[in-house]
Amino acid sequence: MHRPFALLLCLLSSLALAEPAQLRIQGSNTIGAALAPALVRGLLQSQGASAIETTPGTAANETQVLARSRDNQPLRTEIAAHGTSTGFAALASGNADLAAASRPINDSEVQQLQAFGDMRGASAEQVIGLDGVAIIVHPDNPLGQLTTAQLAQVFSGQVQRWEQLGVQGGNIHLYARDDRSGTFETFKALVLDPQQRRLASDTQRFESADELAERVKLDRQAIGFSGLATVHGAKVLAVAEGEAPALAPSRALVASEDYPLSRRLYLYLPAQARPQARALVEFAQSPAGQAIVAEQGFVSQQIKALPVPAQSDLPPGYRALSAQAQRLTVNFRFQQGSASLDNKALRDVQRVSDYLRQAGKLQGKAVLVGFGDPKATPGRAALLSRLRAMAVRRELARAGVEVKGVTGLGDELPVAGNELEQGRLRNRRVEVWVY
Repeated sequence: MHRPFALLLCLLSSLALAEPAQLRIQGSNTIGAALAPALVRGLLQSQGASAIETTPGTAANETQVLARSRDNQPLRTEIAAHGTSTGFAALASGNADLAAASRPINDSEVQQLQAFGDMRGASAEQVIGLDGVAIIVHPDNPLGQLTTAQLAQVFSGQVQRWEQLGVQGGNIHLYARDDRSGTFETFKALVLDPQQRRLASDTQRFESADELAERVKLDRQAIGFSGLATVHGAKVLAVAEGEAPALAPSRALVASEDYPLSRRLYLYLPAQARPQARALVEFAQSPAGQAIVAEQGFVSQQIKALPVPAQSDLPPGYRALSAQAQRLTVNFRFQQGSASLDNKALRDVQRVSDYLRQAGKLQGKAVLVGFGDPKATPGRAALLSRLRAMAVRRELARAGVEVKGVTGLGDELPVAGNELEQGRLRNRRVEVWVY
């Protein structure tokens, strides 16, 4: 009874494999291990496909999603998750239709892909979710937090024993992702490079985030880093940057990108993309796609309103907001060296307006609060932070939102240190509060 059915499944799979893939995704292991297959399955379901099946590919960290279209044609999506840099290389060589990336495209990759259009443009660079690079240790490790400077010392080998960090444990065992990983490149950019340090040569390296986390969980002397979706029971440390307070990678702090090691997850779409590649990007940005992002353990871009405790050390106006209003789980940020909103912020304008429309708060219920970094001229930081908030107000107005007020708090309440440009960029932000 079961044997003919099994043979039929094998036959259908063979027929699907004989057809060229309708969609080829290469790049980030963080995205490709589970999130990309889940998004592909969601897209196929929305298109009326049937017999959807996920199977291992021909090599480790590769996956195929097989299905039958609405008119019973075989469909196949190939996903290779060998690291962010491999995705851009595959696009350039014509072996991929989409590049999955867990860090932004760099200058050399933009140059390599210039024939595919402006890969930093809003239509090409698609932020599909958020993640935090979590610093993980064994569950029994008593350590609670580290600064980014301490992390650089640890992972470069300058600090080699747990006792140097104030806890017992002997020699520190280092675990990191491999050089092709966007997770490693994010960690390198946010932690090692600002301190002008390199990863210690005796660090154990992993292509798979899941394998790294499992190894840390079994090693009492271990410390490593992973995406939030692949912590797998290891203990997660809070992280502080500069003089800013230590923050744990909670979903709210990753959603607002206040957590120091927050990062964006991307799909990069060529100008002349295949229809199924374009369809997947649009599905990933939809409420259904963002629900899948959350289900897979990442942080979606769906807007929520959360209360913030009204602490006594907050600036008076901000303390009053905390007591009377709720903060939305989004911060608007800007292109580097510009007053223009970045690609994620442009999408967030529509998300915020949709949220306010559904909540019946389009008119006079939202307040925009701008922040920035210190300036030498008195009052300039406050002025620039207010101008950033006004830029967001203009974009929201085009989407039908009339805000209640706009204010600029200058360099107050930093979420990062201001010694380095990357910290100053994170402090230049606009929050949204609703009554």
